[in-house]
Amino acid sequence: MSKRAAETSEKELDQLKGGERPMEIDQDEVGEFEDEYEDEFESEDEIFEAGVDGRPDEEREAEEREAAMDVDQDTFIPGRHKLSAGETLSPDLSTYEMLHTLEAPWPCLSCDIIPDNLGSDRKTYPATVYAVAGTQAARGREKENQIMVMKMSSLSRMEREDEEDSDDDSDDEAADPILETKSIPIGSCTNRIRAHQAPQATSAKPPTTLTAAMTESGQVLIHDITPHLTSFDTPGFTLTPAMSKPVSTIRAHKSVEGYALDWSPLFPEGKLLTGDCSGKIFCTTRTQGGGFVTDTTPFTGHNGTVEELQWSPSEKSVFASASNDGTVKIWDVRSKSRQAAVTVQVSNTDVNVLSWSHQTTHLLATGADDGEWAVWDLRQWKPSTSFDSAKKPSPVASFNFHKEQITSVEWHPTDDSIVLVCSGDNTLTLWDLAVELDDEESRDTAGVQDVPPQLLFVHYMEQVKEAHWHPQIPGAVLATGGSGFGVFKTISV
Repeated sequence: MSKRAAETSEKELDQLKGGERPMEIDQDEVGEFEDEYEDEFESEDEIFEAGVDGRPDEEREAEEREAAMDVDQDTFIPGRHKLSAGETLSPDLSTYEMLHTLEAPWPCLSCDIIPDNLGSDRKTYPATVYAVAGTQAARGREKENQIMVMKMSSLSRMEREDEEDSDDDSDDEAADPILETKSIPIGSCTNRIRAHQAPQATSAKPPTTLTAAMTESGQVLIHDITPHLTSFDTPGFTLTPAMSKPVSTIRAHKSVEGYALDWSPLFPEGKLLTGDCSGKIFCTTRTQGGGFVTDTTPFTGHNGTVEELQWSPSEKSVFASASNDGTVKIWDVRSKSRQAAVTVQVSNTDVNVLSWSHQTTHLLATGADDGEWAVWDLRQWKPSTSFDSAKKPSPVASFNFHKEQITSVEWHPTDDSIVLVCSGDNTLTLWDLAVELDDEESRDTAGVQDVPPQLLFVHYMEQVKEAHWHPQIPGAVLATGGSGFGVFKTISV
């Protein structure tokens, strides 16, 4: 969905703003011209003083602003508009460069994109995406839960009106998307899944791709899905049952359910954080022999569920955690006390998600249960802030556009001003924090103050849970929700 005009064309708006008043003239009835203003004005000077169409400037400008506001009457804004009986939403396809929906056997609460060897900064179509997700099977059918290793191909570009008559038979030709899957049975719902690639000793071999799945049972399952990915593109390759067995199972959480885990981007071999509903955080490291060792002494301090964990993109020993106790904590794994270095109360509700900017590493985004998401400058966070409320830092930006809980937030991989946000209001929004309105633009948007100017795009997706930017296809997003998977790219990013 776009904030663009639903029916009124830009040309018509330009005419209105220029003072032109379109008239329909019946050529059969053209007669003597009558000046409707001849009794009101005695000279041309008075007409020009009153405005180009003979009316006072205030009256004319008020009508132009009203006409401009009418443009968005058919644009659905979650939390502001409600659908009437029988009404349905349809996307403005002109705002998408790519848009595809792919169905899964069960909804997936979490997904992750797997880097591939198809090249970086890809802009050609059809596109291909490799990903992994964990299912949430219906109650009573938990044995059907699985980890899905996926290849999404034939992801074509949207067809443009000015290209419909083209004779170009290139690879851009529209086609139905293809979803290929390799299943790894696990028998438990996956609350969160993350992928990690560890380089091989020689460049002749593909990198080892590992996944970690935080399950409803409290166990964390680590799988090597390298053969599953290989099977997509290697004719005759056969997967054996042994290839789908976990290479390691983390039982440190002692059957306590959890939602948070993250692989360190600065430890190529593999270093994993996992957090549970009792507030404990464990660190697991991959050994040189390929095994995994979990430090049995947890990091503690949260007074509730650890909802999110994320390693610092620039400091190997530092990570952040978010909790339903409303706090975000910054930790150093070298600390013998296993206590947080900094604690900040960022919300009066659950803090569900956080994201660390990879481009400007002192910026951290958070999303809470009350629908607010915010951006924080970590340079303002000092150890004293956990004890002195008077020194509590304020966010550098915060938005309460969403009226339901925030379920996912992620910085753009190469643009430190662009952020994607998922919410329980069935929308995925894209934001540009660099946008600022001047005085004239502020007047033009006077009727939509509750829609922040930083809001770039609203994508509707039922029960959207999580989304990620594709690191190799600029602007492309993969999202998971109750209706399956969505892959899209807008023309605005």
